[in-house]
Amino acid sequence: MDYSTFDDASLLRLIAHNHSEALGILYDRYGRLVFSIAYHMTGASEIAEEITQDVFLRCWEKAKTYDAELAKVSTWLINITRNRAIDELRRRKVRPEKNSSSWEDIPLSLEPYVDGPEEKAPDYFEHHQVRKAIASLPREQQQALLLAYFQGLSHSEIAEAVGEPLGTVKTRIRLGMQKLRQVLTVHVVNEHRSK
Repeated sequence: MDYSTFDDASLLRLIAHNHSEALGILYDRYGRLVFSIAYHMTGASEIAEEITQDVFLRCWEKAKTYDAELAKVSTWLINITRNRAIDELRRRKVRPEKNSSSWEDIPLSLEPYVDGPEEKAPDYFEHHQVRKAIASLPREQQQALLLAYFQGLSHSEIAEAVGEPLGTVKTRIRLGMQKLRQVLTVHVVNEHRSK
């Protein structure tokens, strides 16, 4: 059976009945998101990988407790991730250092949509510039932009994921986009002058 066409809630019902293939599909859909949230909360890829594995193990074990009327699957997974990351930080008595993680390490869906190397080169350069510009932002703005634009979460889902008020999340996204616009505009002007 091809589980890839099933919606998230249906996959969780299958997981609750021990269909491991359904868990694989759910992991394919949300593994990067879970890792990204854990990574931004902990600042360490090793811890984020451990948390990601644990989140999907808990998903396997607790799928029967999921209630589609209370939250979307993505929100449910975000809550598990957030709680697991907080628990891990407490257990290790670690606080992530500001800007301790590199934006370059975060898996993003920024792969070019063309096949040939000639076509990929400009896209790669543009993606590199965007990543570089994002890396210049404060950590909180990086996280908000990552979740909004690269992981597709709504502002409310981001607020829930990071445990901040909705207004704070909206402000971080707005300020982050303004800063990106400034940085990328300067880059484009400088590139144009050099030609």
